[in-house]
Amino acid sequence: MNDIKAAFKNGKAFIPFVTAGDPDLETTEKLLIEMSKNGADIIEIGIPFSDPIAEGVVIQEADLRSLKGGTTTDKIFDMVEKIRPQVQCALAVMTYMNPIFVYGTDKFMKRCAECNISAVIVPDTPFEEKQELAPYAEKYGIDVISLIAPTSHDRIKMIAKEAQGFVYCVSSMGVTGVRSEITTDIGEMVRLVRSVSDIPCAVGFGISTPEQAKKMAEYADGVIVGSAIVKIVAKYGRDSVEPVVEYVRSMKEAIS
Repeated sequence: MNDIKAAFKNGKAFIPFVTAGDPDLETTEKLLIEMSKNGADIIEIGIPFSDPIAEGVVIQEADLRSLKGGTTTDKIFDMVEKIRPQVQCALAVMTYMNPIFVYGTDKFMKRCAECNISAVIVPDTPFEEKQELAPYAEKYGIDVISLIAPTSHDRIKMIAKEAQGFVYCVSSMGVTGVRSEITTDIGEMVRLVRSVSDIPCAVGFGISTPEQAKKMAEYADGVIVGSAIVKIVAKYGRDSVEPVVEYVRSMKEAIS
């Protein structure tokens, strides 16, 4: 069993997201280490991109801050490789096809494997185009995480049959960001996945409060939170580790 699936074996998984290099890579290092000690079961590391089409304003701005600070894909991999022995949970990277393609798809997956990164999440690569990534990922033992959305309907079963690691259930239409209410029938999305596969399902996009996390965890195997954490980092900058850790603890507690 790989460590992505293993992360779901001890109850509901909490999956926080951070943008690497915001406000700097030294702070990202500390966040990864401390989140892994305080409730994170998998951490999504965002590789900044100038045109992140699935992201709302909060993560767009974090990406721009990171890029302006000189963050590169190589620097992120080097940072992860250095601290990996201190990070106790599974790791995934979230990015877009363009940065992977420019870096070199084979080289990108190889570096993921060298850094003990278990999965990649690429929102702008639909199921029908996953062969752009799959052969390279398979070569190095990296899971390509499949996303399903409220509009996926008949495609959900098709996607779930071939999914790896976990299925990323997009809870709301539109881009990432904090939402006051999530109205999507997550239970139905999970039911459709379950009808063809026993792969874990994790819900993301819009979840920010312990109450929302608890509600989503009633249906799914895990909860993904990005913008709410990135907002804390934007507010506190280099002093964000402690408030982020408190937030992660509260969210993990809510779904336990």
